[in-house]
Amino acid sequence: MPRHFDEELEHLKEKLLKMGSLVEVMVERAVASLVDRDSRLAEEVIVSDNKVDGLEVEVNEDCIRLLALQQPAAKDLRFITTAMKISSDLERMADQAVNISQRAIELNEEPQLKPYIDIPIMTQLAQKMLRDALDAFVRRDVQLARDVIPADNKVDALKNQVFRELLTFMMEDPRTIPRATRLILVSRHLERIADHATNIAEMVVFLVEGKDIRHIPRE
Repeated sequence: MPRHFDEELEHLKEKLLKMGSLVEVMVERAVASLVDRDSRLAEEVIVSDNKVDGLEVEVNEDCIRLLALQQPAAKDLRFITTAMKISSDLERMADQAVNISQRAIELNEEPQLKPYIDIPIMTQLAQKMLRDALDAFVRRDVQLARDVIPADNKVDALKNQVFRELLTFMMEDPRTIPRATRLILVSRHLERIADHATNIAEMVVFLVEGKDIRHIPRE
C-alpha cells in the first residue's frame, strides 16, 4: 500500500506539471496572437482551455479519493491539499490566457494603436514566475519559491506603466479609448497570471515548511 500510495502522489505531480506546461504555452500563444496579429492562434488558445479544465477535474478527483481512502499523514496531507490549490491557480491562469486571446481577436480587427513593448516583457516575467514556482514545487525548493514572490512587483510596475501610457493616448484622442481599454485589460490579465504564480510559490512554502505566508505583508 505505501508504494501504491507513493505512485499515486507521483501521478498527481505529473498531472500538475502537465497542466503547468499547457498553461505556459497558452499564455505565450495568447500574447503572440496579439503581437503577431494572429487571430487563428488566439482561437486555438481558447479551444485548448478545455484540456486544462479537464486536468483540473482529474486532479481534484484524485485528491479527494486519496484523502478519503488513504487518510494521509501530515506531510502527504499538505501535498494533496497543496496540489488541489495549485490546480485551481493553474486553471485560473488558463482562463486569463483565454481572456487575453479574446482581447487580441478584437484588437486584431483594428489598426494597431502602439508598438507592444511592455506587454511582451510582462509575459516573459509571468512565464518565468510560473516555471520557477512549479520547479520549486517539484524540488520542494523553498528558496526558489520565495524568490518568485518579489518578482510579482516587477509585473505590477509594468502594468502601471502600461496604464499610464495608454491613459495619455486616451486623453489626447478619445477615438483610441476602445483599443487602449482592451490593452489595459490585457496587462491586467497578465498581472493576474503573475499573482497566481505567486500563490503557487506561497503554497510551496506551506508544503515544505507548514507555514502559511499568503497574508504576510511584503515589500
